Amino acid sequence: MEHSEHAPVTCSVKQLLAGQVAIDTEVIVKGWVRTRRDSKAGLSFVHLHDGSCFAPVQLVCDQALVNYADEIKALTAGCALTCRGRLVASQGKGQAFEIHALEVVVLGWVEDPDAYPLAAKHHSFEHLREVAHLRPRSNTIGAVSRVRNTIAQAIHRYYHEQGFVWVNTPIITANDCEGAGELFRVSTLDFANLPFEHGTSTPVADFSEDFFGTETFLTVSGQLNVESYCLALSKVYTFGPTFRAEQSNTSRHLAEFWMVEPEIAFADLDDNAALAEDFLKYVFHAVLEESEDDMAFFE
Repeated sequence: MEHSEHAPVTCSVKQLLAGQVAIDTEVIVKGWVRTRRDSKAGLSFVHLHDGSCFAPVQLVCDQALVNYADEIKALTAGCALTCRGRLVASQGKGQAFEIHALEVVVLGWVEDPDAYPLAAKHHSFEHLREVAHLRPRSNTIGAVSRVRNTIAQAIHRYYHEQGFVWVNTPIITANDCEGAGELFRVSTLDFANLPFEHGTSTPVADFSEDFFGTETFLTVSGQLNVESYCLALSKVYTFGPTFRAEQSNTSRHLAEFWMVEPEIAFADLDDNAALAEDFLKYVFHAVLEESEDDMAFFE
């Protein structure tokens, strides 16, 4: 087992592939196996991903490694491992860097590789819904998650730089925010065993006996709450989950989504339009700059 004079540097795959680590540095990388390919020359090429970026990093594993025959050659998609190795310029196509492994420690095996539901091929969304615990490892869900994170970070960064105050508005509310959408009711009443209205056989819900003492819902918008803060703090925004109980099966209507709603005092329509345009440009730039690889995959 080889050792360098300097302690190895623990890195993400993103840092390695972005050239943020010097060539010939001894590194440690941890992640999950995408694929393994063996050569007749006594080498195995393992593609390892950790979710930090779209692409995996290639580990070049020599047959001289102590666990090459019994572990490395048995690696399959989904296995978890940590690798200590030397970062070098890649001789192959597809990426600029690879790791020549000095030590590979398998942290977790896939018990039945033939039944592993995320083999290296295209998977439909229907299939991914059936394996919710593993779907974040798929290319599509991983890329969507990273882009959503980039957008969310850019939203907060933009409004912070512009001097806005982030207001956390209630998720459970008694108002319907100006009729913004159909509501999901939140209740602790037993609707399967409601008492009957006096003198009738009609069941009736008495919300005065409910948890909050009144009828409550999941919010459809934080606008009504954040407007009151605007008239005290001047520039505010709310960004969080909203819910719409609309019976729609189209791709343009979601029962749950996140929405950003800025409010500015002492402003007119031109001010609102200028803010919206500047905000969108800022977010678009952030996505194209910070999530270039994921956006290229979507194309």
